[in-house]
Amino acid sequence: MKPAEFRSWQAVQDEVLRRIQSREWQPGQFIPGEAALAQEFNCARATVNRALRSLADSGLLDRKRKAGTQIALHPVRKATLLIPLLRAEIEATGAVYGYKLIDQSLRQPPPDIAARMRLPKPHKLLHLTALHLANGAPYVLEVRWIDTKAAPLAANGDFAAISANEWLVTNIPFEAGDIAFTAAIAAPAEAALLHCNAGDALFAIERTTSGQRGTITAVRLLFPPGYRMHTAL
Repeated sequence: MKPAEFRSWQAVQDEVLRRIQSREWQPGQFIPGEAALAQEFNCARATVNRALRSLADSGLLDRKRKAGTQIALHPVRKATLLIPLLRAEIEATGAVYGYKLIDQSLRQPPPDIAARMRLPKPHKLLHLTALHLANGAPYVLEVRWIDTKAAPLAANGDFAAISANEWLVTNIPFEAGDIAFTAAIAAPAEAALLHCNAGDALFAIERTTSGQRGTITAVRLLFPPGYRMHTAL
């Protein structure tokens, strides 16, 4: 391959992948550093970095700060889970989307939320409770906390007009997060909003996302009985 063919990160990725698959680079082996590869491929170091990050995201490389980049001993396929727009998710089923803001207030978070959001000092957060509807029926109950120190624009968000889910995805970039899928028992207040019986089993998603200024939001989504989650790998 001529040097000019390595001008794109995809071309660098393809060559690194070829070396991995041909066992030119063995599992567990540390590969040359970014600077050395950039010199070999006659391209910018940023191009090499982008290619290696892509392969690391796919599970083929293990990248360790200061230690270097290593061929994964046991490659694991990684799935990317996007934060969905609930409006788009509902409309994709053919249903008419509806939204109702139930509560918006500044509150001191309970200890479990403060721990999840890794707040350095206790302070009030924006608390939102909202119901998303499909053809007028409850689809999901959203209970959310937003740290306006991490997302200052949220302090002036009109969450009666647009859901926090949609507003955050549209306006606030995030860098990392975590997600958990659990079962929950419907409390009486939750059951009344979701039109189910108290004590019914609910599907719950708990998610936090963070940015440069810290944890942005922690949300708990409660789906009524019968909900099925679909995702693609």
